[in-house]
Amino acid sequence: MTLENLNTRQELRDLIDAYAILGDERKISEQMNLFTKDANYKVYMNGQLLANTLGTDTLEKEFRGHASQVKTYFTLNGQHTVALKGDTATGVSFTQIKMIRETEGKDVLTDYSVRYDDNYVHRDGKWLIKARTGHFMIIEARSISN
Repeated sequence: MTLENLNTRQELRDLIDAYAILGDERKISEQMNLFTKDANYKVYMNGQLLANTLGTDTLEKEFRGHASQVKTYFTLNGQHTVALKGDTATGVSFTQIKMIRETEGKDVLTDYSVRYDDNYVHRDGKWLIKARTGHFMIIEARSISN
């Protein structure tokens, strides 16, 4: 493995970590800068396609709408593997996402175990997400007390 290869892998890891951090901080406009303008974002839950969004303009609106319903986000990234091919790459990452929403006056914690399948492109000196498919594998919700 070359030093260039290692650097690219680190840049891609930094990209998915930045995605999580900006989401947790609700910096959605900044988060959109991690995608190509024509990015495709899909979400599957229980094997069913729930969302298929094209372009960062639409994606930003959807993310903002979702964020308006969430009191707190907490994301933890785990494994991340990539396959490099010139100025493109594919990646698989695993993530735990916790969200707190208020339902009927009670805080409800939903814990998601997610596998992301990504396609990346290198443009203008940086790596961007071209396509991201989230497979929400395990979903658990419960009331919590603060």
